[in-house]
Amino acid sequence: MSGADMNKPAGQSPAGAGDAALEGEGAQLGGVTAPVPAAPRPGGQGSTLWREITSGSAMVSVLAVVVALVIGGILIAATDTRVTTAMGYFFGDPGATFKAIWASVSEAYGALLRGATYDPGSRTWQGRLGIFETLTFATPLILSGLAVTLAFRVGLFNIGAQGQIILGATFAGVVGFMMELPPGIHLVAVVLAGALGGAIWGGIAGVLKARTGAHEVIVTIMLNYIAVSLVLFLLKNQLRDPASSNPISPRMHETALFPLLLGPNFRVHAGLILAVLAVIAVSWLLNRSTLGFEYRAIGANPRAARTAGMLVSRGYITVMLFSGALAGLAGVTQLAGTEKLLDADIAGSIGFDAITVALLGRSKPWGTFFAAILFGAFKAGGTSMAVNADVSIDIVAVVQSLIVLFIAAPPLIRSMFRIKAVSREGVPA
Repeated sequence: MSGADMNKPAGQSPAGAGDAALEGEGAQLGGVTAPVPAAPRPGGQGSTLWREITSGSAMVSVLAVVVALVIGGILIAATDTRVTTAMGYFFGDPGATFKAIWASVSEAYGALLRGATYDPGSRTWQGRLGIFETLTFATPLILSGLAVTLAFRVGLFNIGAQGQIILGATFAGVVGFMMELPPGIHLVAVVLAGALGGAIWGGIAGVLKARTGAHEVIVTIMLNYIAVSLVLFLLKNQLRDPASSNPISPRMHETALFPLLLGPNFRVHAGLILAVLAVIAVSWLLNRSTLGFEYRAIGANPRAARTAGMLVSRGYITVMLFSGALAGLAGVTQLAGTEKLLDADIAGSIGFDAITVALLGRSKPWGTFFAAILFGAFKAGGTSMAVNADVSIDIVAVVQSLIVLFIAAPPLIRSMFRIKAVSREGVPA
């Protein structure tokens, strides 16, 4: 942050500053201590980038996944009857035990990898090209992960993505199966309705946070329960399909569905394009816009941002509106892309997985994108692992939970691998 920018009067925020300007210490912004960028290190841009990758948060995230997979492998081996049988003769033939362990773990993770990417042994193209199933599962995770990521950058913990997905899907469903609109216009209306539904549900938490100081964690958790009960009530009454005895809605009209990208043999749909565009938009918003700078400044130090003339309460409201809209779009992709009709379980566990995705992606849009791809691979490959390697699919849930554990405790990973934190001028490593 330049001296000119730091001396601007209240109400004028410097635009175009990067994240580095929010990570140092010692400068004065409107009379309150504000961060300053670190002094450049010798060695050139390439060496700096390599140092940040190998000793920064990106490496911690990668190692967290690796350690979680290792522990998952131990659990797979411990529950395999071949391993337990071989261990009964360990002292007589230890080599057989290690071979059984290797066979158990390699078969399980091999099946997971093939199911998530490419399985040359499958007889059908759907089973052979598992990468497209991975992308299908990843699509709502990308959008809901972005919803959590955006709120994180303003210092808010949006646990309400689950409820926002449900409301987005409900709004989209009302337009999708109750209205008759021309092709193209109908799908656009469904997308906008879903974004509106999620934005309303997220905006409630933002307004309560800004106006009353209500903690967003408590508010969003309670809104999740309300959303589940509300959609279940509607499905038993106004939105119920009269032809079914179950609490489900009528099927979406064909004009309200996302077109399939690769024909009827694969489930991957145009919602994936919407998710990629959302990643680009959120990345631009956070890193290239004045509003994004205000969001990052509020997240770094709300008191300093308020002193500099930024409207912190407005930031809380708008970011929760945007965050809710993104989660609502995740609900749209579930409804108009995958499920085709509305039921009480339309969100599954996507809203809660989104928190893990955002944590693994280190609250960065593109980091969230690749983390969502990884979790989509877990979901797509987990079924293959259960069927082809006779391993409980719950192992995948255990690995995901371990990733959360290690991501939430980066000093643990750093100490295990003796990684030194990246130090900045004036900031202890």
